[in-house]
Amino acid sequence: MSQAASPASDKQYEISRVLRIWEFPRSSFYAARQRARRVLPLRRRGPKPRLSDEQLVAAIQALIAASPFHGEGYRKLWARLRAGQIRISPGRVLRLMRAGQLLSPHRMPQAPPRQHAGVITTPEPNLMWGTDMTLTVTTDEGQVSVFAAIDHFNSECVGIHASKRGNRFEALEPLRQGVREQFGAFGAAAAAGLKLRHDHGSQYMSDHFQAEIAFLGMTSSPAFVRQPEGNGCIERFFRTLKEQLLWVRHFRNVEELRLALVEFRHSYNRNWLIGRLGYRSPLTARNCLQAAAAAA
Repeated sequence: MSQAASPASDKQYEISRVLRIWEFPRSSFYAARQRARRVLPLRRRGPKPRLSDEQLVAAIQALIAASPFHGEGYRKLWARLRAGQIRISPGRVLRLMRAGQLLSPHRMPQAPPRQHAGVITTPEPNLMWGTDMTLTVTTDEGQVSVFAAIDHFNSECVGIHASKRGNRFEALEPLRQGVREQFGAFGAAAAAGLKLRHDHGSQYMSDHFQAEIAFLGMTSSPAFVRQPEGNGCIERFFRTLKEQLLWVRHFRNVEELRLALVEFRHSYNRNWLIGRLGYRSPLTARNCLQAAAAAA
């Protein structure tokens, strides 16, 4: 503002006048201007190192070339330098190796390609289910595994189960509940044509689990590694389950938790409003679709 000219007098505004109007301390203004005019040489703080960066990079490159191993990290190279009487900090070794692109390439995390395209929701029920596991704690029995399965059409919970052991056998229980309820029976090819979305947990990738869903006629549809959005429907359900039940109540044992989960499942399916369903509950969305199909 002090560099601008007054339209009346065609003169620059006084600094004191500008600072007074803006209620800004003059001492702070002049101190900032003095700091801006002071040019300090850029140099490393502390004592000057015995070896320059160029000499140290040459020593690191020599160690990498002479090492019988591949992909050693900066800490091991730092230890080798110390063994050779070159005493420097690990941070400086890391900085120089990163700047010179000397770090092992397979130690740098590579993001997987995003191969999931489009949407994972379905236009009709019983085309794709999603299943997953989460953990909670009981006061008497400690950590407990919670398994659930939902329909990707309307996020309806088709099965839910709690167990002290989180193995492959317990992971199948929500699917057994859903197949009996949605398909009328539990048997060979009872759920033929249904895809099952799951992650790469050991329970879901086990031979027993895969053989069981193949027996039911389901097709395994694993989400890609490190892409939880591929299993986003069940992940969103677990967020609701935690916020509405697991994080707001205490349970003494697995049986008390199991009864609460069954009650929550029925209440959720009947009363929980979901935005993508037009703020309708899962059961209301299913009933509306069935009524429209019957009237057509």
